[in-house]
Amino acid sequence: MRIDQLVPAFHRGDAIGDEAFMLKDFLRRRGFDSEIYALTRDRGLEGQAKLFGEFPAPSPADITILHFALPSPLTPALAALPSRKALIYHNITPPEFFEGLNPEMARISRIGRRELRSLQPSVDLSLADSEYNRLELEALGFRNTHVFPLFVDFAKYERPPSRFVRGLFRDDRVNVLFVGRVAPNKRIDNLVRTVFFFKKYISPLVRLIVVGKTNTFPTYYEAVSRLADEFYLKPEEITFLGHVPDEEMFAVYRASDVFLSLSEHEGFCLPLVESMIFDLPVVALSSTAVPYTLGEAGVLVREFRPDRVAELVDIVAHDAPLREKLIAAGRRELAKLKAFPREEFLLTRLEELRSR
Repeated sequence: MRIDQLVPAFHRGDAIGDEAFMLKDFLRRRGFDSEIYALTRDRGLEGQAKLFGEFPAPSPADITILHFALPSPLTPALAALPSRKALIYHNITPPEFFEGLNPEMARISRIGRRELRSLQPSVDLSLADSEYNRLELEALGFRNTHVFPLFVDFAKYERPPSRFVRGLFRDDRVNVLFVGRVAPNKRIDNLVRTVFFFKKYISPLVRLIVVGKTNTFPTYYEAVSRLADEFYLKPEEITFLGHVPDEEMFAVYRASDVFLSLSEHEGFCLPLVESMIFDLPVVALSSTAVPYTLGEAGVLVREFRPDRVAELVDIVAHDAPLREKLIAAGRRELAKLKAFPREEFLLTRLEELRSR
C-alpha cells in the first residue's frame, strides 16, 4: 500500500517541507511505501522529494495526502485521483489584506480559497494544523476534520545561538521582538506605532526588532519604513534584520524582553511556540489561530490601541513575578505540544481511512 504526499514546492528549511519529510520517514518506518511529490524543489533535495511528473497513478486502496497552503495544479489532480484522499490544511491569508498593495497576491489568495472549497466533495480526511484552521474547514463543509498540530523540530533549537549577535542587542533598551515576514496581515505598522508610543510616553530606551523577509511585499515595507521615519524612529530604535540564519535568530530571541504580535491573521504562528522555547514572554492580539497556539503562555489583547499595548509591553518587560508566571505557562504549553502523539494519531486516522 502506498501513502504519498503532494506539496506544491519542497524547500529547504520550510515548515511544510519539514513536516512532509518527517511524515514520509514515519510512514516508511511503519512499512508503507511513501514518497513526496512536488511541482518544484530546491537543488540538492532530489533524494528527499520527487517531481510530480514522476507521480505514478495510485490504486483505490492507496492514500494520497495534499499539503494545502496555496493554489496549484495539485488541487484538481488530487480531486481526480482514484485513491483515498487526505488534506493537511496550513491556511491561506484572505485576499483583503493584499488588495491595493499586491494585486497578484490578492488574486492568488482568491484562487486558493476557491480551490480549497472545490476539494470539499472529494476529500475523505481533513487535517488542520490549528483549531482555527479546522473550524474553517468545518465551515466549508469538509468532513472528518481533526487538529493535527504543525510539526516542530525541537532538536534544532538546542543549537547554540550566536554570541556575537546576542551581544549586539544586550544593552539598556527594552527589546521588542517580532518574527515573521513583513506583510500586511502581520501589521508591522502597528508594531511601529506601539514602539513610537513607548518611546514618547514611557521610555526612550526601546528597540523594535523584526526578523523576517522584507522583499515579499516591497510596497508595504516601504510604507512601514516611511511611517518609522515620520515618527522619527532612529535605526537603533527599529531594526529590520530580514531573513537570518537560525543561530542568529535564536540569539535575537535570547536577547529580547517581549515578543509582540499584532498580526490580524495567522494559521498557526510558529514564532509563538519559539518564544515559549526561549522563555520569552508574549503580548499578542487575540486573532485567528493566535489564542489556540498561545494558550495561557502570554497576554492577549482584544483590540489594538498603541497606548494600552505599549503599557502592557512595559509591564511584561519589567514585572518579574508576571514574567515568571508567563514563562511557566509557556513551558506547560510546550509540554502539551510535545506530548501530542503525532505519529500514532496520524496512523489511527489513516487506518480508519483504509477500513472504509
